[in-house]
Amino acid sequence: MRHLDEVTGALEDLAAALGNADEMGPVLQAVCEQVIRVVPGADIASITLRAGSGYETAASTDERASAIDGKQYEQGDGPCLRAMETGKVIRVEVETAVEMWPEFTAVARDLGVGSYLASPLTVASDFVGAINLFGFGGHGFRELDEKYLEMYTVMVETTVRGTHRYLQAKEHITQLRRAMESRAVIEQAKGILMAARGITADQAFQELVDRSQHENVKLHTVAERFVAQMSADPA
Repeated sequence: MRHLDEVTGALEDLAAALGNADEMGPVLQAVCEQVIRVVPGADIASITLRAGSGYETAASTDERASAIDGKQYEQGDGPCLRAMETGKVIRVEVETAVEMWPEFTAVARDLGVGSYLASPLTVASDFVGAINLFGFGGHGFRELDEKYLEMYTVMVETTVRGTHRYLQAKEHITQLRRAMESRAVIEQAKGILMAARGITADQAFQELVDRSQHENVKLHTVAERFVAQMSADPA
């Protein structure tokens, strides 16, 4: 019962972190910090995410976790990558994994990690990874630990999915606002050129484009500079 209360508290703290999220980094860090409370055998944790054609450690509670993750990325194989590929929880004792993952085993052993548990994490098509747990010494993760991690991962996927969509929509709105602001200042610069030189809209736009290419700066930057210059010196 005491541990169930701890699990409930961890999920409540994670929900609070999600509610205050303005970016995904702190959310993933909260996931790592709370999962250690959920799974009794876990000493440190990390989150692996697929990044383009490779992988990255998006959050961790200890630099040793990042070092072990990095060796797996370097070799292109390991328990966390296997969890991602198979969609299944991978539970291993480091000493028994030497034949399958010798490089992973070597670095884990050097850092004092004796057991490892990884669960696939799928939030969206562009948000795929794994939650990785590391246990010091030789106590090993139990089947119950695996079940706790599976339960936690399901909760994380469900709750983080909404935050991920919200942040994507927020970024899309920001991009649209920037695009509209850029278009507005370009139109303003065109209007000034047309009035000052008696040229057409196409000619004014082409003049801005030519200046952009000549100065090797973005078109909206050229327009902003031109409008600012004309506003400061109307003559």
